[in-house]
Amino acid sequence: MLTTRRIGLAVSLLLPALVAAQSYFPGSLDDWQRRKPAEAGMNAKLVEEAIAFAKANESKESRDLEHVHYLNPFKEPFREAVGLFKPRGDMTGIIVRHGYLVAEWGEPHRTDMTFSVTKSFLSTTVGLALDRGLIRDLNDPVHLYVPGGHFESEHNRKITWEHLLRQTSDWEGTLWGKPDWADRPPTKLTMEEYKTRKRNQPGAVYKYNDVRVNLLAYAALNVWRRPLPQVLREYVMEPIGASTTWRWHGYSNSWVNMDGVMVESVSGGGHWGGGMMISARDLARFGLLTLLRGVWKDRRILSENWVRMALTPTPAEPGYGFMNWFLNTNQKMLPSAPEAVFMHRGNGANLVYVDPVNHLVVVARWIEPKAMDGVIQRLLASLKP
Repeated sequence: MLTTRRIGLAVSLLLPALVAAQSYFPGSLDDWQRRKPAEAGMNAKLVEEAIAFAKANESKESRDLEHVHYLNPFKEPFREAVGLFKPRGDMTGIIVRHGYLVAEWGEPHRTDMTFSVTKSFLSTTVGLALDRGLIRDLNDPVHLYVPGGHFESEHNRKITWEHLLRQTSDWEGTLWGKPDWADRPPTKLTMEEYKTRKRNQPGAVYKYNDVRVNLLAYAALNVWRRPLPQVLREYVMEPIGASTTWRWHGYSNSWVNMDGVMVESVSGGGHWGGGMMISARDLARFGLLTLLRGVWKDRRILSENWVRMALTPTPAEPGYGFMNWFLNTNQKMLPSAPEAVFMHRGNGANLVYVDPVNHLVVVARWIEPKAMDGVIQRLLASLKP
């Protein structure tokens, strides 16, 4: 609780400084002003060193991401791909300070898979629904909003929106041909033991599980009753000036009849293919929106209440807020960064680093996960006193 309060207090105290520091917002598409590192209060030589370090630590995995999928170390059953895969591009990055482009490298306009960063866009559509009253309370059981059998068992009827957002639901069932127990099964149990285990009370245990993430997308679709990519485009991506090149995919078998129209229920990542395919430029815009706690120019896109909840540590996993707002609680994830920073992260690795202390957004794509802290360490060292 002390850590939770400390993070919340630190971020709330930073809010006036964030607003005061943000005098510039990028225009639409490529209308994005640049600043030399020195003009942004950064040491140019040290920025170049950080970029060189990032390039030297490009992901060692194959660029054929479907091939990588079938080599994943989890030894999962039901691992057949059911969504689109796309070969990735070069190691890519963007540095934004006070809203200005300071540096970019690789292929910043290339549309690539972003894997679990998709979850941050998914949870955003839930936040938009909450802000508009389509969801009354995140503590409401989801079965009150979603008809059919997905939430009808005794265990599943207890699951709330909050549980799904924090990946603590322990939902039981099968969605789009993937049983919940088939995603990252623990090695300490046999498959039969894991399938028949006693379920944890919702909220008690954190488990990163893409079947349940896709369930949240399906539930959000039932609330909005229109495709989630349309919701995201109208209420977020167009207002922040994003490109029209991003695409959000589901699976070949995730189409549902919604009011007489067949609609694709999108996925929350690229675990079996699909998910958000987006450029680093558009990721940087989204990172800047979350840095500014949902405000863009004179418009509030996400409520302060939503951002505050998204940045509140999950009791069962203090390094996680709402999906996929990773927190730096006790500086565990990025030891070199302030505790108040947060990240939108995905496999690949894909990283959107959001630093309200230094008014800094960094996108790094196709980088070795262990190198992330080294990049941030070097960039923070470049900041002039």
